[in-house]
Amino acid sequence: MIGGAAVAQEQKPLSWSRYTVKDEEFSVLLPTLPAMTTTKALRKGDHERQRRRQLETSLDGVLYTIDVYQNPQPRQSLDEFIAEMSADLKYDPASERAFTVDGFSGKEYSANNFIVRFVATETRLYRFMVRGPGVEKPAAKEFLSSIKLGKGADGIKVSDGPGTPVESTSGDRIYAGKEVDVKARMLNSPAPDLSTDARNHPTGTVILRVVFAKTGRVENITVIRGLPNGLTEKCIEAAKQIKFKPAMKEGQPVSMWMQLEYAMPPL
Repeated sequence: MIGGAAVAQEQKPLSWSRYTVKDEEFSVLLPTLPAMTTTKALRKGDHERQRRRQLETSLDGVLYTIDVYQNPQPRQSLDEFIAEMSADLKYDPASERAFTVDGFSGKEYSANNFIVRFVATETRLYRFMVRGPGVEKPAAKEFLSSIKLGKGADGIKVSDGPGTPVESTSGDRIYAGKEVDVKARMLNSPAPDLSTDARNHPTGTVILRVVFAKTGRVENITVIRGLPNGLTEKCIEAAKQIKFKPAMKEGQPVSMWMQLEYAMPPL
């Protein structure tokens, strides 16, 4: 988010904006307000507590992801971070390319359907990734070349939430789970119908971001991570069939966003 320093004069894509996160030291151009989740976990290896932020948005079937990890003492090296974060990525090591951005060193890897950049600062480890058909298009390259690192990063401040769309079809406010008094509760969650693809469906996980509207309908279904062979569409159909009790706030039903994951295990 190519070798060499960051571009001196930025060509901003039509309607794209620069985004950042409060108290973080990066910014990048994205097509829409990204969804963001913040979690804390124990770091692999030494079990030091580590905060992780993930920002994701998509456009025209291409997924843009930024992972930001705290790097507490003892510092994890860039190569150690790459090894840990690349377990699920299949790329040719010969595609490795070194780059620098704002004085910080990083490494880039690529394959047919993704480009990923890893970079380390004094206190953070970053993974900027673009995935899906069209990773060679100008928009994907602009995302990668627009990365800025360092104190005083400017841009629209992103906070935990569903990103765009920010309104349900009824125009009501959408709440995050931590903002409501009672979270939405699923009554049933049908599995995707895989009967016609049972012999050759790919493995992986389809991730959808949806709104559980106060009306009892599943709305604003956004694909965060998809799979081929029609599996994404089948997961969307399954999501539309979910029955639930709406979230409650101050005694009233409200709309709330949730993330759904449909795992496709090996056959």
